[in-house]
Amino acid sequence: MKIAVLAPVAWRTPPRHYGPWEQMASNLTEGLVKFGLEVTLFATGDSLTSGKLDAVIGAGYEENRDQDAKVVECLHISNLMEKAGSFDLIHNHYDFLPLTYTGLIETPMITTIHGFSSEKIIPVYQKYNSRGHYVSISDADRHPALEYLKTVYNGIDPAGFEFNAVPEDYLLFFGRIHPDKGTAEAIQIAIQSSKKLIIAGIIQDQGYFNSHVAPFLNGAIEFVGAAGPEQRNQLLKQASALLHPINFEEPFGLSVAEAMICGTPVIAFNRGSMSELIKDQETGFLVTDVEGAVDAVHKLASIHRKNCRDWALSQFSQEKMVKDYISLYHHILAT
Repeated sequence: MKIAVLAPVAWRTPPRHYGPWEQMASNLTEGLVKFGLEVTLFATGDSLTSGKLDAVIGAGYEENRDQDAKVVECLHISNLMEKAGSFDLIHNHYDFLPLTYTGLIETPMITTIHGFSSEKIIPVYQKYNSRGHYVSISDADRHPALEYLKTVYNGIDPAGFEFNAVPEDYLLFFGRIHPDKGTAEAIQIAIQSSKKLIIAGIIQDQGYFNSHVAPFLNGAIEFVGAAGPEQRNQLLKQASALLHPINFEEPFGLSVAEAMICGTPVIAFNRGSMSELIKDQETGFLVTDVEGAVDAVHKLASIHRKNCRDWALSQFSQEKMVKDYISLYHHILAT
């Protein structure tokens, strides 16, 4: 079976720090190769893969700002579509635009929908309902106007995350510095529970950082910037808990699954997919506000970290994700 995996080109695949869609395209590609499939990854030229790499863009448009994102996008997607006949199936991780080619090619396409940037993009998905072969990354992120084959949770390679049974005494915020992600709420949780907080992530909203994060930085509240894979593993496994006080309906939340694979429980606001990722009071706590999160911090001793890892491996491993997708590939090709 010849599979083309279409990754986004905002960042390298896999990303150096941030880039969740690129990360999932990488995890899938590497997993498919392990299962013996012939896989071509369409991504940036500096991407890393054990499969075949096909690229017309040297670097991601977020990493080389001299490029126009729309031009890069068109060159990248059209490169694959003009070669579509060389593959048995295309796996699209690049949102809705590639769908507009499906009426012009014979190769079937499966699309993992990683979330909706706006309700305004739904008409494109609706138009290709009958041939889009849509997969959701959580039950919470399904749109009522769309038809889905299945929910397949994002899968993580556990080799990149070490289990740690004895954490250090700090809380961790790991994610974009943006109001949606709740960095300010994480700071308040740490202050009110008298705990050290480490903040790691890219600054996506500089004004928000300047007004809601920077004034609180001191010995107890530390900002370490974007974290690459090695630093991410260290931060996650050594934390007593990951704080995830989101202010939006998050489709998945990679850092939540990654933390639990390290054995680290997660305290999250119960929005979006959080109730699917976290077993309340077993692998973390689902709360509704800062006060509930502070209360949960004081209950962390009741969580067995081995349970966190076992749960995450059973639901969010690379192997499980790849097996689920291969089953869908056979279903699509058979029909």
